[in-house]
Amino acid sequence: MADKKLDGALISRVRPGSIAEEADLKPGDRLLSINNEFLSDLIDYKYLISDEYLVLSVLKADGDLWEIEIEKEFDEDLGLEFESATFDTMRQCANRCIFCFVDQNPPGLRPSLYVYDDDYRLSCLQGNFVTLTNLRREDWDRIGRLHLSPLYVSVHAMDPDLREKLLGTPRARHIRRQLDFLRDHHVTVHAQIVLCPGLNDGSQLEYTLTELADYHPSVQSVAVVPVGLTRYRESLPPLRAITRYEAAALIKQIQRLQSQFLRELGTRFVWLADEFYLSFDFPLPDSGHYEGLPQMENGVGLAREFLSDFAAAMQKVKGIPRLEYPVTAVTGRLGAKVVEPVLARLRELGVRIDLRTLDNNFFGPTITVTGLLTGRDLIAQLKGKDLGRELLVPAEMVRMEGSEARFLDDITVAMLSEELGVPVVVLSGAGELVDHVLR
Repeated sequence: MADKKLDGALISRVRPGSIAEEADLKPGDRLLSINNEFLSDLIDYKYLISDEYLVLSVLKADGDLWEIEIEKEFDEDLGLEFESATFDTMRQCANRCIFCFVDQNPPGLRPSLYVYDDDYRLSCLQGNFVTLTNLRREDWDRIGRLHLSPLYVSVHAMDPDLREKLLGTPRARHIRRQLDFLRDHHVTVHAQIVLCPGLNDGSQLEYTLTELADYHPSVQSVAVVPVGLTRYRESLPPLRAITRYEAAALIKQIQRLQSQFLRELGTRFVWLADEFYLSFDFPLPDSGHYEGLPQMENGVGLAREFLSDFAAAMQKVKGIPRLEYPVTAVTGRLGAKVVEPVLARLRELGVRIDLRTLDNNFFGPTITVTGLLTGRDLIAQLKGKDLGRELLVPAEMVRMEGSEARFLDDITVAMLSEELGVPVVVLSGAGELVDHVLR
């Protein structure tokens, strides 16, 4: 179809017992319009289905065009799930960020990892971080009219010259005007700063955080995360990782600002990613420090949450091994510092569980987070090893695409299992780990 509007929303699942199932909608059908309104994304869909009387235009998988009339309660859902949250073309990034991770990807990864997405709709719907540099007038009008919240915004710096340098475009200079607009239209924001030593740290970081605090409560939280540097940075701007001395100074700086913000705003407001603590064996803050973990998906407080979940899960079990055979768990260099004490406690209870700590040979030794380990790393470092009867893999290593769980390099869990000769069990969090090995 030449007209993108006619492509519609591809249905991936119809929930059993739902209105959509009663209307004989199936996976593979395309929802074209609701009450003669075309759908560009999940935001449109959620808004349009709020009516009590609906007329759906549906292109069936066999090519037939159906018109379906539905009467329902005002807040009743249709029971549809879609292949993507955006039904038209995804908004592409217009920047040339000097730290862009996509530019540091080698060939052979999942296709989605080469997409330069910067789509405000995915920010609102899924928590993706966006820079706001590619928005059109109609996008701003829609954000303001619908009060689309929360938005996750990559700020990086409030100084216009520095932000332009970091993002590689003069459009980056307008962040203050954009935050003014979001505040005035009652849109809440979670911000992030990718810390590049020697550029946006030190006094520049102090200035950025102080300026962002002036936008509270519109800006609700800020995460400071380390720049990710792979071994594929040929012809890219020179950047370096933070040193231990700089990390210690950063932690003290953030602690001081958190105390100030707690007095003035009633919240610590800014948090550091776990990597700053774990990389240099600095102690993790306690659970209360994170105030409900507003940026856990950004790696802020994830380690503390894992330990807290483990303690809570242990309260609910008898502590008797469920498995009568040995198993192996895998993790990355940083993850091992959190996971090993947990597994040591399980071993005390009789669970025969080994831990294999893997290097990231694919991206390079500077990438130490567990979620960026690839299937090739697992195969290269585990093949031929005694892994027991199962290999336990943390869920952050894989992503569901269709019906298959895939690693970053497009190797599936089934392929890994065949290569290693043992079943691979994907577990999400400490709770699932405890449930799997203890009763």
